[in-house]
Parts: sequence; structure tokens; C-alpha cells
Amino acid sequence: MIKKIDRNKNRQKRHYKMRNKIQGTPERPRLNVFRSSSNIFVQVIDDTKGVTIAAASTLDNDIKEKVSGLNKTEAAKIVGQEIAKKSIDKGIEAVVFDRGGYLYHGRVKSLADGARESGLKF
Repeated sequence: MIKKIDRNKNRQKRHYKMRNKIQGTPERPRLNVFRSSSNIFVQVIDDTKGVTIAAASTLDNDIKEKVSGLNKTEAAKIVGQEIAKKSIDKGIEAVVFDRGGYLYHGRVKSLADGARESGLKF
């Protein structure tokens, strides 16, 4: 009997491997990405204190208006621009990118490009 591959479980394994190497500090926090089937969520996290500094998603009211009618990749770019603005306003200019076990293409790449264009350094 052929067993179905659990892609989310494989993604979580990749994410745990990455998290052993990536650590967010107060000077350079971690930019974490979570991608659902229809939305994308991003957080800037200081792992030493265990605190979320800034967050953005396609479900935020101000972002939801901007992304209506756009495809998911374009929406991810707008979310990346918003998280960059929020983190720069709080004094964070450089982050460590945590792609959450997802491949670096499509929505994840678009989010990173949008954040870079708005002045966030990876």
C-alpha cells in the first residue's frame, strides 16, 4: 500500500532544522513567514526575549484593502513592504530571514523582495 506524503510534516522538519541554526537577537531579529493556502503571515521576532516586535498579514484591515483583486504573489509583496515599514518605524533595519521551511520561490520570494525594496536588510 502506498502512503500519502504529508507535505506539511516535511516542511516542519525542514523548519526545525533551520531553527537550530537561526536565532533572532535584539539587534537583528528573525523575520518568520507562515504561508497558508490563501493568506500569508509574517512576524519579526526577538528570540532572546520571546517577543513579537512587529507583524503583518493579508488579513490586516489596511492591507486587506490593498490586496483585494490581486493574486497571492502580488499580495505577498505588499505584505513584505508593510512589515518593512513597521519594523523600520520600530528601529529595526536588519533581520534574519526565516522562510519557515518553505522553498524560496513564489510568495516567499515575493515577500522577501518587497521587504528589501522598502529598506529592510537581510
